[in-house]
Amino acid sequence: MRLFRAVPAAPHHTRNPSALTSFVDEVYATLSRLFAYVAVLALFVVLGNYLWKQLPDATAMAAPAAASWSPGRPAPAFAVSRLDLREKTETYEIFRHPEGGRKDVFRWADANGAPVAELEIYRPGGEAMGPAVTEIAGRLEPSGVRELEAAGIVDSKFGGVTLLRPARQDGDRACLGFLKQADAPDLRISGWTCQGTSLPARRAAIVCMLNRLTLLAAGNDPRLADLFAHAKLKRTDCVTSGAPALSADWVMGSENPRLRGAL
Repeated sequence: MRLFRAVPAAPHHTRNPSALTSFVDEVYATLSRLFAYVAVLALFVVLGNYLWKQLPDATAMAAPAAASWSPGRPAPAFAVSRLDLREKTETYEIFRHPEGGRKDVFRWADANGAPVAELEIYRPGGEAMGPAVTEIAGRLEPSGVRELEAAGIVDSKFGGVTLLRPARQDGDRACLGFLKQADAPDLRISGWTCQGTSLPARRAAIVCMLNRLTLLAAGNDPRLADLFAHAKLKRTDCVTSGAPALSADWVMGSENPRLRGAL
């Protein structure tokens, strides 16, 4: 009898270790790339969200800068009558602020166009007011703000007016600034003049300018009308030469000594 040796059956599936390892590596590589894409996408989302949140803040910061003074066309509210500025041209400008402030500005220039005097009536609204002395210094010397110091006080129909002068005189512009602040109504009268060849003459020019300032229309502000009505009763003659009327007090004396250094 012939004996037959059993031959093992061939397996249905042959396992290849190298192919399995390659498949696992491919899966890991795909997952790694997918994770990197998701991370980059999340980074863009976070960055875009941050920039979007910063946009309102940037707009809010830019808004105050855009709100500035602009020329207006309302009817004139003030006038300076019979001011002795011979051969000088006068301009009257009105500026309005979006927050409600108003500035009425008189300017005088000589025949060559050089400014010789300025008068500003400022009625503030809701806007922030800058330091008065700094603003006067900037208007007095537009090419570079100089430090101003007290130069005494003169009396006008609006009461005492503070005088200011450059702390360092260069001899080119012998000008004198002035400032008057009223509380009711909230009103600031300021300006400067280069008229006159001496300090008493410039003081007299300032007093004359303020005494000649009149109100044309008070609008809806009865306190402004009362202020000018009471001031009219205190108005004195306009003296264009010599020293203006001053108090006998030593602070307001004819020499007007320097007051405690620069302002």
